[in-house]
Amino acid sequence: MPPVRPVVTEVTPASLRAVMSRFATGVVVLTVGGENPHGMTANAFSSVSLDPPTVLCCIGRSAVMHAAITDAGRFGVSVMSAEQEETTRYFADKKRPLGPAQFEGVDWLPGPGTGAPLLSGALAWLECEVTEAHEVGDHSVFLGEVVSAVNGAAGDGLLFFEGRFQRTGTTPGR
Repeated sequence: MPPVRPVVTEVTPASLRAVMSRFATGVVVLTVGGENPHGMTANAFSSVSLDPPTVLCCIGRSAVMHAAITDAGRFGVSVMSAEQEETTRYFADKKRPLGPAQFEGVDWLPGPGTGAPLLSGALAWLECEVTEAHEVGDHSVFLGEVVSAVNGAAGDGLLFFEGRFQRTGTTPGR
């Protein structure tokens, strides 16, 4: 089979989505606490700096989470395990209840630094204070200084690849 050669093509939202689906990402649930808590599944999340400890998340400006993070100025991050696919799908469902009702039946604890719900069973948790927000196209990039970072139990990670949830290989030593 001859090698595939890159060609210049028009970049559309659909073509960019198709290309980016080939980039495997981890999956997190972002949360905001307070009187109007909210959670959202995300894969546009990354470490930015170790000193100062900083992460980023990208949120569509029309998403409920955009207003929630903007208003709260802080957010929690639960790094989802392969066993949490159902919970991950739940927080990706735009038809789920909003406000406190969306956390009923979900096992979580308030983060000690931000009060954001941190989901039980996650591989790791972070709590962040927003330091910057930048509008880029139809999204905002939120930079958050990490005020708490804790590992959970070992397990397989949950990935998003080619439009589907997948899992990492078996965790060594298990």
